[in-house]
Amino acid sequence: MRHSKRISAGLIVTAWSAFGGLWRSCSSSGDGEIDELKLVLNWFPKAQHGGVYASLEEDLFEENQIDLSVEPGGPQVSPIQIVAAGDAEFGLAHADQLVIAKNQGIDLVAIAATMQGSPQAFMFHDGVDIQDFEDLNGREVFVQPGITYWDFLKSEYNLSNVQELAYNGQNVTFIENKESVTQAFLTSEPFFLEREGVKTNTLLVSESGYDPYNVVLFVTKDYLEENEELVQRFVDTYLEGLDLYEENYEAINEKITDVNPNIALEELNYEADTQYDYVYGFDAAEHGTGYMSAEKWEELKNQLLDIDLLDEDFDVDYIFTTKFLSK
Repeated sequence: MRHSKRISAGLIVTAWSAFGGLWRSCSSSGDGEIDELKLVLNWFPKAQHGGVYASLEEDLFEENQIDLSVEPGGPQVSPIQIVAAGDAEFGLAHADQLVIAKNQGIDLVAIAATMQGSPQAFMFHDGVDIQDFEDLNGREVFVQPGITYWDFLKSEYNLSNVQELAYNGQNVTFIENKESVTQAFLTSEPFFLEREGVKTNTLLVSESGYDPYNVVLFVTKDYLEENEELVQRFVDTYLEGLDLYEENYEAINEKITDVNPNIALEELNYEADTQYDYVYGFDAAEHGTGYMSAEKWEELKNQLLDIDLLDEDFDVDYIFTTKFLSK
């Protein structure tokens, strides 16, 4: 188990690294102590991580005595494996990934949900007659192998004649094949293609009834039990950053382009606009950002049990807690 390091805290400065997304807080000597922590993102830095970068930009982690490094995610990066191995204290992943990890014997605990639902979708060319998921049958569908919502859809709809093609994050073949369909995020890919003159429509996965929390902050169960006060400080800072991002997302997005120059500012602004309800609306509008309910976790668990992706039932209180959201 990797424990947070403590270093003396004094004047804190922050610096952006070259592309790669690592933002490291640096501390000079002085009175007090500060905890060195690492957060692994679920993807390359984007608007969905705006709260993290808002907290860094406004020195909120430093004010809460946390020296944070941020490691970007990507197609070859597993935050769950990195955190489980003790190479980072905190990670971001989707709720169904955490449930699957539990089934694999990895004990993780969700402590805040950035998105109250899922903006995951299937994208298709404008003019193609797709009204429901069964209309995907007989088409080429670009989808990431092993992605949980696809297993759910195949169990609920007749998709036996779909030609599955591996999704690699690129849309060149999709653009060329006007009858094909690809997985997408409502907050990003449709805008990317519209800028290239490709008009598309989307079918939200949540319309099937499968709608887990997205971009969920998590730790290992052992780390949580041994570092409750530190976890509270981290969650407080994370959620305060989300509130700051809501008020000042355009300025923060400029900082995100410094660590991820492969994404344009206008793309980040579009993502921030379209993800707004997912982060600040729905249940979060009443209960506050980061909110999670036992009912939603229970529904997800039961859906995965029904399609035989879980070997055994379990109490959802084992995998999430709202204890650190009370403030």
